[in-house]
Amino acid sequence: MKTTINRLALAMAMVFATCAGAAYKCVDDKGFTRIGDTPPEQCANVVMYEVTSRGTVVRRIDPSLTPDQVKAKAAEVERKKEADKIANEQKRKDLALLATYSAEGEFDTVRDRTIDPIKSRIRNANDRLAAIDKRLKDLEDEMEFYKAGKSKGKTKDGKEKPAPQAPPMLVGEMQRLRTEREGINRNLAGYDRDIAAIKGKFAADKKRWLTLKAGGGAAEPAPAPVAETKPDAKTEARTAAKVDSRAPARKAN
Repeated sequence: MKTTINRLALAMAMVFATCAGAAYKCVDDKGFTRIGDTPPEQCANVVMYEVTSRGTVVRRIDPSLTPDQVKAKAAEVERKKEADKIANEQKRKDLALLATYSAEGEFDTVRDRTIDPIKSRIRNANDRLAAIDKRLKDLEDEMEFYKAGKSKGKTKDGKEKPAPQAPPMLVGEMQRLRTEREGINRNLAGYDRDIAAIKGKFAADKKRWLTLKAGGGAAEPAPAPVAETKPDAKTEARTAAKVDSRAPARKAN
């Protein structure tokens, strides 16, 4: 009798332990619901739930990602981060644009004021080019004598005197002036590019400003990130119940 009572108590304890423990369940790739005291291997690639004996969801267990999925997810996170960065930078520029200009005509005024110093440098460069060209013309006229190669008479022994050579200082000055002229011409080309870039920037800014004023592009600060919320146990329980209704339950081996 005592032995029978002990066996009955042990059986009840095992049943209680089983009922009190958690189970794992999922709907596998073929649509069957799998349940087990340990995670069924058929649940490896699908969402799995850990539930109590009463069906209350304790937690959701997402499937493990493959190496390719991990890489793809990381790439997607980086793309989103870069897109958010670009969007926030555009919003910052839009707000600055609206704060800087109050009328369309101000763009042309500020543009011309920005270009004026470059135009002044262009005028000075052209004046210097004119001076260089005039000096080079004088030097070239002076060099004509040496280029002709005419002799300056004869020596005492009757030989022709060699034609005079151009003074090194004269040759050096001509070379320096030509080098300076090349540099000035390069600068003038750069000034033209600078003016074109400034005009392009102000034209784009004016177009964007008009779009913003017309309401075609909202310039609002980027919203603060919203903290991710997870469903509570009751919500998970309802989700798990829906999972159970999809197919008849099968006890995992």
